[in-house]
Amino acid sequence: MTALDVVDRIKKNLGVPWNDQTTRDTFKAGGPDSEVKGIATTFMATLDMLQRAHAAGLNMVVTHEPTFWNDQDKVQDLANDATYKFKADFCAKNKMVVWRFHDHIHARRPDLIWMGLARALGWTDRPAGPNQRSFTLPPTTLSALAADVKQHMGARALRVVGDPNAKVSTVAVGMGYSMPRVSAEIDVVMGGENPEAGGVFDDTEYVLDAAVFGKNKGQIILGHAISEEPGMEDCARWLRTFITEVPIQFIRAGEPFWSPKAG
Repeated sequence: MTALDVVDRIKKNLGVPWNDQTTRDTFKAGGPDSEVKGIATTFMATLDMLQRAHAAGLNMVVTHEPTFWNDQDKVQDLANDATYKFKADFCAKNKMVVWRFHDHIHARRPDLIWMGLARALGWTDRPAGPNQRSFTLPPTTLSALAADVKQHMGARALRVVGDPNAKVSTVAVGMGYSMPRVSAEIDVVMGGENPEAGGVFDDTEYVLDAAVFGKNKGQIILGHAISEEPGMEDCARWLRTFITEVPIQFIRAGEPFWSPKAG
């Protein structure tokens, strides 16, 4: 099958109309006529990930995020950049196809990226809280909750704001750039990325202030990759339900951040 066959099959099974004006969900390397020998899904088509996909015999990569370091994968200013040339040459030499699947996987219902995050957290059977992306958990401390999240997500650079001993039970969850707003009904907000200040509402400073007078509030910042990568594993499972001609495998790009050890 060709890469276009794969994309057409995705469009047919998506369940929502396709936006032909999209600048994100398009080919970033290779093209629609390329023969597909195997498909890899991933959060980010890093060079390391592409090399591992190639070694596994998978020459089409369905990536959630950009390949060439900007939202629309514009490469006009990168022609003389050594890293760009090496990555682009690797794809061309090895007949790798990279196609982005961002806007439409989020538009799908249910959103596979969200479903993957809830699954990875182990919260798919938890009762819903005040909104559909919040959870009511057995009462615990912020420290214990963060430790459980770190273990489930395999995170190495998790960040937590608030009193570690705060008693919490309701958690609102966002993914990617999304960070829910802390509120009276929610004890902990958790998301992918968040500015510490200068936002529409600064959760971080609010939680710090609330902790001073004993309010049980907290914030957990997962990282963009950690929050969305599990969804691309779910994407691979979904693709296997209607693409059977070639092997399909989830290949982890991995968390980009790490913390130095003391001493």
